[in-house]
Amino acid sequence: MAIEVDRNLCEANGLCVAAVPEVFELDSDEELVIHEAAVDTVSAERIKVAVASCPRYALRVTG
Repeated sequence: MAIEVDRNLCEANGLCVAAVPEVFELDSDEELVIHEAAVDTVSAERIKVAVASCPRYALRVTG
């Protein structure tokens, strides 16, 4: 499983960070960071919930 972010849509609302902080993080510039190494350790269901929580539909699960 991989996660893609559309940087043009992402507003750094942080809902994905709140849902799965092991995978998603906002850096000091309020840019979304996706920790790909953590994706394999977190349940797919939690990641799908986090992706669905994005109000701008900026996240997508692939693979």
